[in-house]
Amino acid sequence: MKLYYAPTSPYVRKVMILLEETGQRDDVELINVATTPVAADPALLSKNPLAKVPALERPDGPTLYDSRVITAYLDVRGGDQLYPSGARRWDTLTLEATADGILDAALLMTYETRLRPEDKRMPEWVDGQWDKVARSVSALNTRWMSHLNGPLDMGQIAVACALAYVDFRHDARGWRKGNDGLAAWFKAFESRPSMQSTVPPAG
Repeated sequence: MKLYYAPTSPYVRKVMILLEETGQRDDVELINVATTPVAADPALLSKNPLAKVPALERPDGPTLYDSRVITAYLDVRGGDQLYPSGARRWDTLTLEATADGILDAALLMTYETRLRPEDKRMPEWVDGQWDKVARSVSALNTRWMSHLNGPLDMGQIAVACALAYVDFRHDARGWRKGNDGLAAWFKAFESRPSMQSTVPPAG
């Protein structure tokens, strides 16, 4: 298999952590691509018409894309370790969706300052995206701590990647304030070897 990736992508990091946690890292060749919403990488376009990473090329079927599709596929391949059955499965999927929503909003904030010309930026729009992040973080802290403190699953991995990305790009916003339980959980979770081995490069 080949994974088309960018080392700073938090969606890619979700996949990389799953590979580490399920013992599949050596089964995947990494293909580094440079792609943005305004400049698609030609090599990636041939695999994913949306020109987004991650994209997983398989020997026995079409390339998979969207991180949640890839993580679900790889989890089945690795023995169904990170998407539990029963009621906890729906909680796990909801947590993963919440985490991806945090990432979507945080990435839009990043693009606004990195890609849009300064005279066309809209601070109110950026603040609106941050409101989504802040509400989601608060919900995690008040509603989901018992799940986060339970057995490892993909919901936890996704939340950790989302919080790490907020630290990476928007640390000054201070998501930890008023979210002590979540902050303590994240401090412990980010010490996992899979988190440490996937820390993105600065830049």
